[in-house]
Amino acid sequence: MTDASSPPANPEKIALAWTHTARFLTTASQLDQLPATELPEIAFVGRSNAGKSTAINTLAQQKRLAFASKTPGRTQHINLFELGPKDAPDALFADLPGYGYAAVNRESKLRWQKVMADYLEVRRSLSGVVLMVDSRLGLTELDQQLLEFVAPRVRTGAVKFLVLLTKADKLNRKEGEASLRAVSEQLGVLATDEADVGITLFSALSKRGLGDVAQALHGWAHPIAPTAAE
Repeated sequence: MTDASSPPANPEKIALAWTHTARFLTTASQLDQLPATELPEIAFVGRSNAGKSTAINTLAQQKRLAFASKTPGRTQHINLFELGPKDAPDALFADLPGYGYAAVNRESKLRWQKVMADYLEVRRSLSGVVLMVDSRLGLTELDQQLLEFVAPRVRTGAVKFLVLLTKADKLNRKEGEASLRAVSEQLGVLATDEADVGITLFSALSKRGLGDVAQALHGWAHPIAPTAAE
């Protein structure tokens, strides 16, 4: 029974408090090195220099949770982070390597393309994917390839999908709206009645979109069970 005099819970504060609990769990260079888990897993993906590590750190309100290599494209591991109470974690964040950096040799690119494709297609605990896209560039050819890897699971509703248009502070209002519109049209290939696909402007610098994204991810990890009447 709740106290009628107490203020209602603030969903944004609850979600941000939850993302703040993120802590390093393990790292793996191959898919079979990842622990089997029943916890919902939310993967963060994106091109090198799209602001992925910065966005993760901003969401977690921690400066050094996700490590951004000084040489983009050189961090070639999947890093897992636990969230929720330490004695009863309730979700995982998976930070996947940035892709598309020109200085990385072709063999490494192909190996990691295979690891990421397999992860997105078969990782059983994967429940959501967050794609970081530089808002000034929009979806690139490599981003489109990533969409193809995960599309079958997104279309069935098995995996939720959210695009963060990063570095939005560098755009004015008109440019931001144009970026949203262009990427929204490209995401139409994922649209089905079952699919859960979202897009939002995001800025680690101004914190634009931070609360909304935290709430979305918290909702993914803590789905509300339908009532008998639904």
